[in-house]
Amino acid sequence: MPVRPDCKRRRVLIGAGLLAAAVPALVLAQESLLPPGFNEAAPATEQRPGSNIAATPDSSAGEAARTQRPARGEDSSVVTSDSLSDEELEKLPAPPPPIELPAGSRRDPRVVGAIDPAVWGFGVAPWGGANGRFLGGLMRRLDTPLPSRWLHITLRNALLSKSPAPPAVHPVDWVAERAWLLLRMGEADAAAMLVAGVDVADFTDKLTQVAVQSALASSDPAALCPLREPMRKLEPKITALTGAMCAAIEGQASSASTQIEQARRRGPIVGIDHVLADKVVGAGADTGRAATVEWDGVEGLTAWRFGLASATGLAFPARLIDAAPPRVRAWQARAPMLAPEDRLASARVATALGVFSSAALTDLYSAIYDRTDPSDLGESDAWQLRLAFTARDPAQRVAAMRRLWGEGKDPIQARASEALLAHAASRIAPDAVHGADVPRLIAAMLAGGFDRQAARWAGVTDKLDEDADVQRAWALLALGTEAPVDLSESRIEDFLDADQSAGKHRGRLLVAGLAGTGRIDTALASRLDEAYGLGLGRSNNWTRIARQAAAGDQSGSAVLLAAVGLQSERVERLPPAHVFRALSALRATGLGWSARMIAAELLSRG
Repeated sequence: MPVRPDCKRRRVLIGAGLLAAAVPALVLAQESLLPPGFNEAAPATEQRPGSNIAATPDSSAGEAARTQRPARGEDSSVVTSDSLSDEELEKLPAPPPPIELPAGSRRDPRVVGAIDPAVWGFGVAPWGGANGRFLGGLMRRLDTPLPSRWLHITLRNALLSKSPAPPAVHPVDWVAERAWLLLRMGEADAAAMLVAGVDVADFTDKLTQVAVQSALASSDPAALCPLREPMRKLEPKITALTGAMCAAIEGQASSASTQIEQARRRGPIVGIDHVLADKVVGAGADTGRAATVEWDGVEGLTAWRFGLASATGLAFPARLIDAAPPRVRAWQARAPMLAPEDRLASARVATALGVFSSAALTDLYSAIYDRTDPSDLGESDAWQLRLAFTARDPAQRVAAMRRLWGEGKDPIQARASEALLAHAASRIAPDAVHGADVPRLIAAMLAGGFDRQAARWAGVTDKLDEDADVQRAWALLALGTEAPVDLSESRIEDFLDADQSAGKHRGRLLVAGLAGTGRIDTALASRLDEAYGLGLGRSNNWTRIARQAAAGDQSGSAVLLAAVGLQSERVERLPPAHVFRALSALRATGLGWSARMIAAELLSRG
C-alpha cells in the first residue's frame, strides 16, 4: 500500500538548497559540467576475497609515486636522537597518539542514506538488481529542473533512501552519483546528508569532488577541512586558501593570517576569489582581519564564490543572482546566514522546484512578518498570507489568495503561489459560490498534497457557472484524488471535445494521466486513444526500460526513468506515451499517490 507522506512530515527536507551544476568541477574554472572522473568510463570493479563489496581503488601506486624522504647525511635537516642530550629528549613533548575510528563505529559504505525507503513507500530495495553504472549514466544525463515539483520531491526521496547500492558500481561512487544529482536539483542539504553518511577514510576521488561542492552549496566552508589532504591532489590551486580558512575556523588565528597573506602574494588565485577566502578568515576568532568585498567587474558566480559569500552573510548583487539558474536560487534560499528578506525571492523559486515545501515558504513569510514594522505591513504579501489563513469571512480569505496568485506572473511564480497557499486553501469549506477560484483552490491543495481535502469539492464542481471551470475542476479531482467523480467515457469525451489547447495537449495529459494512475481501465484508454489519436501506445527504448523497472518492482529506477522520460521545459511537449508509461511504472512499484500528484500537476500546468 503506497505511503502517503503527511504534509508536516515532509518538512524533513524543506530547507534544502550549491552553485551551478552549471558550475562544475570545483572552483574557479568552468570547463566541465561534471567533477573530474564523472565523464570517464568507470574501471571494472574488483571483488575482495570473501567480501561482497567492490574493492576501492588501490592506493599503493600513489604511495610509491610520492617523493621519498632523502637519506640522512651531513647536510640533512632531520634531527636525530643522537644530536640531543638525555635532558633535552625528556623535555620533548610526547608524539600525539594516532586517531583511529573504532571498528564498531565505522559505517558500511554499501548502505548509505537518510530516510527509510520502506516507510516512504519505496520498498526495501528501490534499485533492485538494476545495473548501477547504467543508473549513474541516467543521473548524469538528467536535465534539471524537472517539469513537476512532485516528481522532484519523489526523486529526491528515492535518492535519499538508505538501501544497498546496486550491482556493477562502486558503492562510494554510487553515493557520489546520487549526491551530484541532488546538487544539480538544488538540494544542497540533501546532498550533504548523503556525503556525511560515508566515513572520510572511504572517500573516492568522485565523492571527494562532490563533497567539496556540497560544502560550498551548504555555505559551510568548515566541511572542507576534513578534505584537505585528498584535495591537495584533486584541487591543488585552492590548497593554500583552504588551509588558511580551516586554520581560522579551528582557532589558529596567527597561522590563518600568515597563510592567507602568503596565498595573496604567491597566487594563483587572486581577485574576488581570494578576497572571499580572506573574508572567511576574518570571521574567525582573533584574526584581526576585515576584508571588503567589491562585486564590481565580477561577471558570474562560481561554486567558490557562492559558498564563501553566503557563508559570511553576503547577499549577491541582483544582476548576478537574477542571472543564475533556478537551482542556484534554491541553494541561496536555504543559506542560514542571509536575512529572510534576502532569501524570499529565491525561496519562491525553491518552492516552485520542490526543494521547499509550502510550510517552509509559509515559515519564511512569517519571519518577515515578525520583522516588519506594523505601519509598513499594509498590502504586503506577508499580510495577505495572514489574511488567507485568519480572515473570518471565507470570501475575504479567498480574495487574499487571489491577490497572492496574481495575474500575468511567470510559471515559476505561479507554482510557488499555488504551493504557498496549499494549507490555506485546504481550510476553505467547499462552496460553489467561489466560482472561478474553485479550480485554483483545488490546484493549490494538490500542490501541497492535500488530496483528501481537495476531494471534498467533488460535490460542488458541477454547480459552477462557467463550463471551463467545471471541466478544469473535474479533471484535477479525477487525476489527483480518489473522489467518486464521473469517469465515464462520455464525460472524458466532453472534456476532449471542449479542449481548446494546441493539439489538445490538455486532453492528452488527462487521458494519459487517468490511464497511468489506474483511474480508467485499459479498454477505455485504448478506445479513447484510437478515437482521438493520442499516441498512448507508442513504444521506444525508454518505454521498454520503464516497463522493465515496473515489472522488477524497482521503485527507485522507476522514479529516475520517469524523470528522464518527462524532461521538457514545456508541459505541452511531453509525449502522452511517456506520461502514461512513467505514471504506470510509479503506480506498479507502490508509488500510486505520487503518480496522482504528478498527473494533476502536469494538467494544472498545461
